Amino acid sequence: MQIVKRVWKPFGVLALTATLLAGCGSSATPGNTNQTGGGQARVQLTGAGSTFDYPYFSKAFAEYKNAHPNVEVNYQSIGSGGGIEQFTKKLVDFGATDVPLNKDEYAKAKASGGDVVEIPVALGGVALAYNLPDVTQQLKITPDVVAKIFLGKIKNWNDPAIQSLNPDVQLPNLPITTVHRSDGSGTNYIVTDYLSTVSPEWKSSIGKGKSVQWPGGLGAKGNEGVAGQIKQTTGAFGYVELAYALETKMSYVALQNKAGKYVAPTLESVTAAASQFPNVSADNFSIVNAPGDGSYPIAGYSWVLLWKDQQDANKAKTLLDVMKYVVTDGQKLATTIQYAPLPQNVQEMAVGLLKQIQAGGQPVMQ
Repeated sequence: MQIVKRVWKPFGVLALTATLLAGCGSSATPGNTNQTGGGQARVQLTGAGSTFDYPYFSKAFAEYKNAHPNVEVNYQSIGSGGGIEQFTKKLVDFGATDVPLNKDEYAKAKASGGDVVEIPVALGGVALAYNLPDVTQQLKITPDVVAKIFLGKIKNWNDPAIQSLNPDVQLPNLPITTVHRSDGSGTNYIVTDYLSTVSPEWKSSIGKGKSVQWPGGLGAKGNEGVAGQIKQTTGAFGYVELAYALETKMSYVALQNKAGKYVAPTLESVTAAASQFPNVSADNFSIVNAPGDGSYPIAGYSWVLLWKDQQDANKAKTLLDVMKYVVTDGQKLATTIQYAPLPQNVQEMAVGLLKQIQAGGQPVMQ
């Protein structure tokens, strides 16, 4: 299996995954360790989960392989829910999710493979994207309007509630088609966590979760699927991780934050939001609707799932070295694809968590 070195393209995800799997054989079982032709131990690692993470992982794993040609990482961008399922079934070496395991998920995983260590690996914003070809100005929108759009109570783009926020924009008399994730998704959780925080009606009628009963609209799988649906549907309104919005050149709103300021998702505004929550952990992970003038309201961390007790000490050493790179030096790559680097204290926390992982009763990392 070979990692493709190329500029990330969201609509190439499925093709890339197929190529990676073909190189590893058809089985999705965890990677193994064997010898290369030159006698150097070759290590194959497999992971699955968050589409939110895919752009960053694609670049970070490729850069790691440049420095360690014997290490191959196959990451399947199938959504947080799928990643949790494959990890729990021990089909992959690591899972990735935009929301840590809940109590039931953790209990199920523990029954399968023991305790789980959850490591923060990425930080990003979720853009509220729209497809209005004749509107060139960036639209402003409030939390109340966002909730009412997704609840189906604001149905047209020239609704007075939207027009009043954008008096200098000629909004079309066009139905709003909402687009949401149809799969179990950590991005879903981040967005519905935000909506539940800012809208009592949303909280009581829909709530938050990786999967919720959306009031209407179109569903699509993965960030890449939602991005594609928005791009091909005039009048669409939906949500995608910022990197997908930028790569596909979609328009997205400036969202009114908790301080009353209209803020677009950027590296700086996501970093500002994260700075308001210095004590993030797997039990205290939400950073939506952050205070502060410069904070973007829909942001979140993403997490990697690892077994605390590893069965193969040699492979575990490589796995943790890859993950240490991802949460430290690899963060320098984050800004090139519009992710905010993990704050220094979060990087240190992540490394400390990696040091808890053992093989044969001994720490894998010193």
